[in-house]
Amino acid sequence: MKSQLEARNLELKTEASAVAAKLDGQKVVILRQAGETGQLYGSVSTRDIAGAFTADGFTVDRQQIVLNHPIKTIGLHVLPVTLHPEVEVKVNVVVARSADEAERLARGEEIRRPGDEDEDEVEDVAAEAEEAEEATEA
Repeated sequence: MKSQLEARNLELKTEASAVAAKLDGQKVVILRQAGETGQLYGSVSTRDIAGAFTADGFTVDRQQIVLNHPIKTIGLHVLPVTLHPEVEVKVNVVVARSADEAERLARGEEIRRPGDEDEDEVEDVAAEAEEAEEATEA
């Protein structure tokens, strides 16, 4: 009995290792609507991610995807997938508003948000005001 269980476990581990070789480092793109700040109108769950991998020809069950909380922002998210208790791989999930944005995120480009530019300008103005104040004091 025990030898049968060990043989079955070894068989499952071998199958998981074969899938892991193909799946490791794979990228899947999920398009969602989001606000200007990159906050999603909703979220991306394990069901969405598993569905996207299935559409790409991989067999991934949603329980195998390790996601502590739903994804609520656009960007590149690296997630572990446990195919077997002894076999785990990392996959890339790109959440974007459009295919073009997904391509840029996958290449590692940072998506600038409208609020980011304002913060830089505010810091520049504050620094200039501080310099002017120091100059008048001197």
